[in-house]
Order: sequence, then structure tokens, then C-alpha cells
Amino acid sequence: MTTTPGRPPVVDQATWQAARDELLRREKAHTREGDAIAAARRRLPMVEFDATVEVTGPDGPVPFLDLFQGRDELVVYKHMWYDGAPHQGQCEGCTSTVWHLKDAVYLNARGVSFAIVTTGPWEEVAPYLAFMGYTQPWYSVRGVDGPAGGEMGYLACYLRDGDRAFLTYATTGRGNERVNGSMGLLDLTPYGRGEAWEEQPEGRPEGRPASSSWRSDADGNAGWGQDTRPVPQWTRPGATPVDTLGRRGHHH
Repeated sequence: MTTTPGRPPVVDQATWQAARDELLRREKAHTREGDAIAAARRRLPMVEFDATVEVTGPDGPVPFLDLFQGRDELVVYKHMWYDGAPHQGQCEGCTSTVWHLKDAVYLNARGVSFAIVTTGPWEEVAPYLAFMGYTQPWYSVRGVDGPAGGEMGYLACYLRDGDRAFLTYATTGRGNERVNGSMGLLDLTPYGRGEAWEEQPEGRPEGRPASSSWRSDADGNAGWGQDTRPVPQWTRPGATPVDTLGRRGHHH
């Protein structure tokens, strides 16, 4: 066995395979526990709410029921919003989540619709969508109470029965990570996410603050300064260096 400082030890194929097989047993146990949790999730009760409440989209006010697009199941991501902020000032965590949800064809094939709602006023949301190139269904739920509106930063699942709608599940925080494929792939790599909270073998690169990869400056340096944007924005036409996030208060 040889070791390079800060990197995994170098071993022969048989030794690597034995270690991999041992880890695989733990991974399979983790998968089975996840299956059991999903089964419990499907057994949760649900809450009925007024599906006729109006939300605002590109065609004006529509009932929340329209978000189902005629299907019986609906997944919604609730995107936080900073009123009056320019594009670079909008929520970096929500941007990361939504960027990984740009296409719902597989959900649709399973009979599930997908939409994004936000508390931002539609006159601010529309130009943001155009800049980001988003094509998912977006709606403003400004002034709409939960379960249709309410707190943002959540994934929520709904079930329709004719003209009736029900909230069946909601999660936030790290519960939103399941749709962020980049996080899942980073968890497979030897250096992980590169965040300070992760347990790392001695000598590995020092971790940065959690979610540091959500924003960067024009040179790709991760950070949270006034000259940063959510990372995907640098791929958009017209994205230029900035000197302010333009945030006047806390998101909602």
C-alpha cells in the first residue's frame, strides 16, 4: 500500500474490491431503509384546500387546479424571492434546485405534473424567467396562503380528485437535495462536496462553508460577495460582472 498525502491510499484491485464490497453492504441497507421511508411517506394522511384559489401565470390569474394540467398528481417547487432584486440577487439555493428541474417529461410520463410557484410579483418573475431560459410552468402565489402558497423553499406534492385538491407531502432544507443531481454525484467523489461540515480523511482539501458552490464571481471563484451570481447565471446571454445583489430585505 502506498499513500499520497491528501489522497486515498493506493492498493491493488483485490484489496479495492473487498473494501468496495463492504461499503456496498452499507449502501444496500441505506437503500432498503429509504424504500421503507418512502412506503411510510405514501401512507401519510392529506390535507384538503381550496383548489379554486387563483395564482398568476403568463396568461393571467388561473385557479391552482390548472397546475395539475389534467393529471391527478402534482409536484411543486416553491421558489423564494427577493422583492425588487436584480437577477443576480435572487435566491441561490432555489436557483440550484430549479436548475436541476428544467424538464418534467419523465414525471409527465408517470402521470405527474410539475410546476414552480414563487411569492415574487409576476411583473418581476416574467423577465427573470426569460433571462434564465426557464420553460417550466411558473406561477406567482403572491398573497396566497398555504398549502397552495405559504412558506417558500419547499418541495410539495399534491393529489387531485376531480375538482378537489389535497396536500400530501412537503419537505425543505436538505430534503430538497433529492432533485439536485450534482449533489448526489459529488457525494460519490473522493473529495465530496468540499463543504466544511463533511467528515473527511486527514489531509483532504479544507472544506468551505456549506452551499458555497451556489454562487461565484465572473472568474468562477465560489463566494457570497456583492460581485457574485448564482452559478448557472454565468451561462446565460448577457450575464455580466455585477457589484450589488440589490437585496432590500429578507426573501419570502
